[in-house]
Amino acid sequence: MKTEFMVALTQLSAEKHLPKEVVLSAIETALVSAYRKDAFVAGQDISAKINPNTGEVKVYVRKTVVEKAADSLHEISISEAQKKDKNVQLGDIVSIESTPPNAGRIAAQTARQVILQRLHEAEHHAIFEEFTGKEGDIVTGMVQRITPEQIHIDLGKAEAILPGVEQVHNERYRVGQRLKLYVLEVTKSSRGPQILVSRSHRYLLRRLFELEIPEIYGGTIDIKSIAREPGYRSKVAVAARQEGVDPVGCCVGLRGIRIQNIVNELRGEKIDVVEWSDDPATFIANALSPAQVSSVELNQAENTAVVTVPDKQLSLAIGKEGQNARLAAKLTGWRIDIKSTSAVEAEKASMGKKAVAAGKKVVAEREEIIPEFAASEEVPIPGVEGEEEILGEPESVTEEKAEEVGAAVSDFDLVLAAPSAAKSAEPKQIRFAEDILPGRASKAKKKKASKKESDVPASKSRPKKARQKRLAYEEELEE
Repeated sequence: MKTEFMVALTQLSAEKHLPKEVVLSAIETALVSAYRKDAFVAGQDISAKINPNTGEVKVYVRKTVVEKAADSLHEISISEAQKKDKNVQLGDIVSIESTPPNAGRIAAQTARQVILQRLHEAEHHAIFEEFTGKEGDIVTGMVQRITPEQIHIDLGKAEAILPGVEQVHNERYRVGQRLKLYVLEVTKSSRGPQILVSRSHRYLLRRLFELEIPEIYGGTIDIKSIAREPGYRSKVAVAARQEGVDPVGCCVGLRGIRIQNIVNELRGEKIDVVEWSDDPATFIANALSPAQVSSVELNQAENTAVVTVPDKQLSLAIGKEGQNARLAAKLTGWRIDIKSTSAVEAEKASMGKKAVAAGKKVVAEREEIIPEFAASEEVPIPGVEGEEEILGEPESVTEEKAEEVGAAVSDFDLVLAAPSAAKSAEPKQIRFAEDILPGRASKAKKKKASKKESDVPASKSRPKKARQKRLAYEEELEE
């Protein structure tokens, strides 16, 4: 009896992948249910014990010790209780053996379904506890059944579900194929624990790196961020925690053997391993690998970056359908705008033309201030004596000079007023070119002091009427 019971117990625990203690407890609970139905009255507190060495079954009824028992099903007198145990006191609960004589055959027939049910519950609970601790980890399974909505994966002890949204669209699955999967979630259901797995999650790539690269598993190298488009391409940013360690070289391995194992597991998905950096500009340049970057300009307020690349590297930096730039943006967390060198130079040239146009506009507006003097080629503009030597005649203003004037005037607030405004009761303040370019006015005054009126050629002499108008205008301004 002992040998048969132990063999059956061992075999049952091996089939269900459960400890012997759990199987034994399930059988005892099933026996209690069977005895309560057949040999005892409802409401009695009974328990069953199985001797693991002999396989002997004993049933006990729990009763309360009282002075005089009024209910024999739930109470026992103190005199009877002390016959079994002399240390019993009033109010104690004692277990009285009440094993039915035909308990073996009846219990075996009645408790069969209950035992199986208890074992299933114990098995499901053990599986749930095991895989709950594996959430966020990687498991290996075999494709068992394929349906249009999902794929059933055999994990050995349990069955997992790979839904369509977690599948890689360019992968082809077949029955019997072995896969590495990422455990997303483990939940309880009426049919046992439900395990949800994924092949497209980006953390699957992290777990594969930890399996293949000992430095990452040991903590010498840290994975900072991952950007993945399942089945096509991924980017992984790594950094070394120890000086003298090349993080990219460790991940790639000798002749690329380490990274190739991961690529084979992901069915040919391309993987770029880049070095992480504290400097955002350097990190963005590394993230756009394999393209070469000329410069990176950051806008911290808008979290954007303008990247300049050589003309020949533009298509490589953007990637097929923008894939390389899109993955780099996900990896770094910055919005990236990629421009070629020629495009940037064209923008600068366009801005230069706008500056030239602005300079010409300033010159034209200045000519419109005092049309009486601007119309005369011989009379200079009031307040800017000698400026004709710098700018020349209005018709001969070159683009370089106009750009120079436009750049200088753009830094000031030039308030222009017509000459008629100076004749009003409260004339408005007029700022002439000497306020903006004081060096030119002083230079003109020095030249004027060094010359005499008699030395001035007749062609350069001022008409009498124009001189009178100028003197009158200056007196009005002084007042």
